[in-house]
Amino acid sequence: MARFASYDGTEIAFRRLGAGRPLVCLTGGPGRTCEYLGDLGGLAGSRQLVLPDTRGTGASGDADPASYRCDRLVRDIEALRGHLGLERMDLLGHSAGANVAVLYAAAHPGRLDHLVLLTPGLRALGVEITDEQQRPALERRSGEPWYADAMAAVEKAEAGDDSPEVRSRYMPFLYGRWDRAAQAHATLGFSERARALQAGFYADGAFDPEATRAAAARLAAPVLVYAGGLDLIPVDAATQAARLFPRGEVAVQPGAGHYPWLDDPPEFTAAISSFLG
Repeated sequence: MARFASYDGTEIAFRRLGAGRPLVCLTGGPGRTCEYLGDLGGLAGSRQLVLPDTRGTGASGDADPASYRCDRLVRDIEALRGHLGLERMDLLGHSAGANVAVLYAAAHPGRLDHLVLLTPGLRALGVEITDEQQRPALERRSGEPWYADAMAAVEKAEAGDDSPEVRSRYMPFLYGRWDRAAQAHATLGFSERARALQAGFYADGAFDPEATRAAAARLAAPVLVYAGGLDLIPVDAATQAARLFPRGEVAVQPGAGHYPWLDDPPEFTAAISSFLG
């Protein structure tokens, strides 16, 4: 792990994998450490992946809880870009990390060459995912042997139970295949230490969707919204998000869940590499 002092002195740790043009990759969760991204299905074979741990998680330092708000995390990404000596960069945000990536694009549009929103959280853009949209995504897995238990866990989570035990039971919904590799992956990157960041990430004031949409409409960089065909983030929501950007496009990986680099690594790496050029 390498480290640098961010704008307020907080130590931010990041890992580099591979060689070539850097691709800065922001984690989801919020609050999962970069370990769960691995090498993004082998993408590190053609790009240098720069994988920071969000402040308050992993090898990064703790900070003022107010700085854990999503929009304020943008300042760490800009500090990382400066530390890396990049005039412009390619940026990827996975899941909740896509919100940080979108807000970075809104704040620093001239610093981006490409933006990848990977099975993204879309709250920053004001794209709502309703129960009516999400329920079919759950029900299409009804033939799986784990479905009944996982569905019961989803209902507990919706009632406010965010315990690790409940999370572990609904995790099968996030994978295209609930095999041994997925089961091992589902345990990576979680920590009780991240609770403070999780509590602050979505705090009041974090998002101004109207302003962010206006900024998205002016973004010159190409944007790829990458969806999994079996993900709980519906393809139509991903498509709606892509249309907010002048150079936005959507790609759907059939049979993939929330972590498409695990479900079909060659297809995933080929699609991302093609977009990034």
